[in-house]
Amino acid sequence: MTAFDQSDDRLPRGARGFAFAGRDRELAALLDALTERPAVVLVEGEAGIGKSRLVAETAAVLRGRGVGVGTGGCHPLREPLAYGPVIDALRRLGDRLPAEPGLIDPAAGVLAPALPALADRLPAPPPEQPAAAAQRYRTAEGVRAVLRAVAPAVLVVEDVHWADEVTRELLLVLAQDLPADTALLLTYRTEEQRGPLLGSAFRRPPGTGGTDLLLGRLAPGALARIAGSALGAGATPALVRALYERSAGLPLIIEEDLITLAEPGGAAHPELLGVPRSLREVLTERTGRLSAQGSALVGAAAVLAVPAGEELLGAAAGLTEQQTEAALLEVLAASVLVEHGPDAYGFSHALARRAVYDDLPGPTRTRLHRRVLGLLADRQPPALVQIAHHTRALGDLDAWLAPAQAAVDHSLAVGDLGTAAGLLRQILDHPRLPADRLGTDALALAGILRDSAEAREAVEELRRLSAIPGLPAAQRGEIRAHLAEVLINKVGDPNGWTAAELAAQDLEEANPAKAARILATLAIADTGEASAAEQRDWMTRAQAAVARTTDPVAQAVVSANQLTRLVYDADPALPAALARLPREPDRQPDVLRATAVTLYNATEGAICVGLDRRALQLDEEALALSTGSNVPVLVMYCRAYQLLLGWLAGRWTDWDRELTAYRTRYPDSPLTGGGLLGTAQGVTAAARGRTAAAAACFTQVIERDARHMLSVGAAAGLARLRLARHDDEGAWEALTEALAVVERKESWPYALSLLPTAVETLLRRGDAAAAERLAARHAAGVEGRECPAADAEQLLCQGLLLRQEAPELAAAAFSRAAAAWRAIGRPYPAALAQESAARCLADPQRAVTALEAAATALEELGAVADAGRCRHRQRELGRTSPNPRGRSGYGGELSPRERQVAELLARGAANKEIAEALFVSPRTAEHHVAAVLRKLGTTRERLRADGRPAE
Repeated sequence: MTAFDQSDDRLPRGARGFAFAGRDRELAALLDALTERPAVVLVEGEAGIGKSRLVAETAAVLRGRGVGVGTGGCHPLREPLAYGPVIDALRRLGDRLPAEPGLIDPAAGVLAPALPALADRLPAPPPEQPAAAAQRYRTAEGVRAVLRAVAPAVLVVEDVHWADEVTRELLLVLAQDLPADTALLLTYRTEEQRGPLLGSAFRRPPGTGGTDLLLGRLAPGALARIAGSALGAGATPALVRALYERSAGLPLIIEEDLITLAEPGGAAHPELLGVPRSLREVLTERTGRLSAQGSALVGAAAVLAVPAGEELLGAAAGLTEQQTEAALLEVLAASVLVEHGPDAYGFSHALARRAVYDDLPGPTRTRLHRRVLGLLADRQPPALVQIAHHTRALGDLDAWLAPAQAAVDHSLAVGDLGTAAGLLRQILDHPRLPADRLGTDALALAGILRDSAEAREAVEELRRLSAIPGLPAAQRGEIRAHLAEVLINKVGDPNGWTAAELAAQDLEEANPAKAARILATLAIADTGEASAAEQRDWMTRAQAAVARTTDPVAQAVVSANQLTRLVYDADPALPAALARLPREPDRQPDVLRATAVTLYNATEGAICVGLDRRALQLDEEALALSTGSNVPVLVMYCRAYQLLLGWLAGRWTDWDRELTAYRTRYPDSPLTGGGLLGTAQGVTAAARGRTAAAAACFTQVIERDARHMLSVGAAAGLARLRLARHDDEGAWEALTEALAVVERKESWPYALSLLPTAVETLLRRGDAAAAERLAARHAAGVEGRECPAADAEQLLCQGLLLRQEAPELAAAAFSRAAAAWRAIGRPYPAALAQESAARCLADPQRAVTALEAAATALEELGAVADAGRCRHRQRELGRTSPNPRGRSGYGGELSPRERQVAELLARGAANKEIAEALFVSPRTAEHHVAAVLRKLGTTRERLRADGRPAE
């Protein structure tokens, strides 16, 4: 958060220099407590935790609400001034005093000498000087009088742990009897306060509210928002992590680091950050009061670098058991060290340790590192990471290499990838790293980076690793393969395919099994980047590589991807090849997963070419294998295509509900807004008359997968919307890139509405020759392939080309297309083809009959816009639609037209969209809308919220 936002109370972004983040709950608690006055609020926290910033943000909100806020602070070296912090706070409230002194309680006059700048507004001071006890009483009464005069008001006193005795007494007296509509807000440091804060035990009296608030350190998310406000794009996840490790969430350190990093070029060099001056001063102040034994213990803790037990700390410091116990109690009481757990003591954060470590004389540091190294070497099991650390600190890099490598191996064995990665980076920087270790360690680090959550940063580091001079080809290839995987799967960068090809080149001789898997994957990559000829070459190379290995997984992957090439080519030999895939439960899991992936790919291909029954069978088998082989991503994908197959079969009634259920079950599925499923949503919206929603769906699919074969259907959908608006040039613009992808991939069997739409667009643009060439190219591309949907689309192309010169022949072609779609099991394109046939018929009666069949089928689907277009054409042909019940025969029930309107309203359509969908005037649409809402006794909003209207 940049500021707390409550009602109209807003703080400016970075009111105190940085975004205010991570304290929204605490700010809300303070505001709630200070709104119900009188109130006493105590805010506790360590030095640098952000108490003052929280108070400042609270004060800003309160002032915006008309509440006065006066702040004073206690200091350890304050110049003598009785009740100084309270006087300072009252001075800041002076502008709220009445201009006439006579309007203020005379008791306030006792404060006039201490507030000379407000003397003209305060009553005259009493003439006599009372005794000390009476003076304290009069002062308290004077403060109350001023507070009553400036109410509503909050008196803030910060750092009360440094308050003198008389100030504490005054604050206690005020807290026990605050004036109405005023509050007292006190802050103090946890580690500095000993005994009762106000000198005596305090409990809020009846009628006085408030709260006690303990501030904790900031979470990483809050630090990220603060860093983002200061550094913008420079606040990378890696930098935020580094800042958090340095600060452990202490705002004091965070802000000082950000001040340095905000300087020109600072964010690019976080390694130059030192210990913040303010932190060093705090630690110097605390350690300066320690005994010799306490200082020795703190120095040992700084060298140990990790929380340690009392025995190890004492031994490292060279102290006896009794000395260790006394020193440990001392440093804990001084808040130099803190307890991290049972018998585990160390610094509160890394920078505190570094500040102490840096202040140790060089010989002392060296002596302590040697002593600690000896102590650790005698322990079992050995602390390998710590041994490596202390060896390196002594400056012997060659001696360090062996324990560092052992620490890496142990870290990897126990799954501590962060520690392993840090050590591997250090090892790879070793100037004399043996050649046999270079490739092994670089590859180990690459494997960790591949699984990193910070994909973009991993990419840069993987690129650097792959460029290390002298790296063996086998390891370089593996690293490039990891880079390709991150780029493709996590970043969505098409450069990943280039990295994959380079990896395969490195590995073809050194590791043919790995090379075969990569090449086989490249051979079926459906990105639009490579041509079909290039991909066939990759498959040939994959087969040659796998022939040189007996690796069963590589053989399974290459075999599976060969089959996927058959899928893409709609090869009639595919069913027999699929039947030979290994499915036996005793096969290796990777082999079964390869089979599941192939069956899924075959499902997708079968949908694209119009083999819907086969697709359903393949999908069910892929789902069963994916579930058994524990491939949750593939399970998610298979269920998406089950949903799509239902939609293709005409089950539109439950489409929205089933899609919502799928999104709820798989909120991270990339299929819902992209590819075939995203295109289906656009087609459905367009069929229902919601053209804006349809355009948004199509655009989203194209933007996500512009060069992917599965996005070409969305390009066709967007073009059809533009054709409906007579924007022929815009339609062609939407199609050009998709056509280029089909040409490059030779994916003519894929029937995704692209070819008929492109032919119609070319005809509309007056380029019949180009339309004929495209249809001929399509016909040649599907010849000999098993692709019934593409065959249906070829019939549509023929009908479009014949429509002008030979309408009866065109009608026959469209009718054959409709029959083909019905044979496939897709009623929606069948109805549209039947509509196209009807529009070519010269006999009005035959045309009306064909349009009636098309309109009825479309109405059953809920495609009200398409049905409305058919009904409109029927009216143009003179067809009347007599009402079997008479003109008013529906009474309180919805007529068929009103049911269409209700359907559109439930989908969120506006009146203009309803008019366009039903081919009626806007005024007629308004009439229908009013009738529907009246009959249903509802509103637009409720109808949309309820979804599909009741039958």
